[in-house]
Amino acid sequence: MKKYVAEFFGTFWLVLGGCGSAVLAAAFPDVGIGLLGVALAFGLTVLTMAFAIGHISGCHLNPAVSIGLWAGGRFPAGDLLPYIVAQVAGAIVAGGVLFVIASGQAGFDLSAGFASNGYGAHSPGGYSLLAALVTEVVMTMMFLVVILGSTDKLAPKGLAPVAIGLCLTLIHLISIPVTNTSVNPARSTGVAIFVGDWAVAQLWLFWLAPIVGAVIGAGIYRFIGSSDD
Repeated sequence: MKKYVAEFFGTFWLVLGGCGSAVLAAAFPDVGIGLLGVALAFGLTVLTMAFAIGHISGCHLNPAVSIGLWAGGRFPAGDLLPYIVAQVAGAIVAGGVLFVIASGQAGFDLSAGFASNGYGAHSPGGYSLLAALVTEVVMTMMFLVVILGSTDKLAPKGLAPVAIGLCLTLIHLISIPVTNTSVNPARSTGVAIFVGDWAVAQLWLFWLAPIVGAVIGAGIYRFIGSSDD
């Protein structure tokens, strides 16, 4: 049970820290942190949680990562469902906390997006469904390659959280303009359910694409990796 609780709180922190930076701080008057700051915030949530709970649950914080680790032979199938439930629950609770905080400001408007992921008219840069699909698949694929490689038994010890956190930062720097960056179905769900409407209608893509990308990434690493794991 401890590992499921750890995943709950880890994903809670990822959504509150990452989406919170986007909603509360990205465009704050005069001192907004902008795209770079939001990308760094997401990376820092994973970096800090990897050190905090990595030894408890493995610090997946992401249904696609759990599925990718299973596909890569690093995670038991029996733990998939409880991990995913814990991750989604943590993301939704974080979305609720963020909603309470954000709605305390006069003029708060959920229709602005609430850091939800989207394509077409709801893509930050107006990118198409195909562009969003390719972006999410490829970004998650590379994320899994980095996760599996940096946690390989032959990789330098103790540096995996840094590599994974920096990889997530880079992913956001590339893809925020396209989809607002998901690569994580729990992160997408945690804010989309508060927006409803288009965010929920487009949520399918941000489950499908990251999972497909994670499985592809796991397959790639199983082919090129030096470990027998």
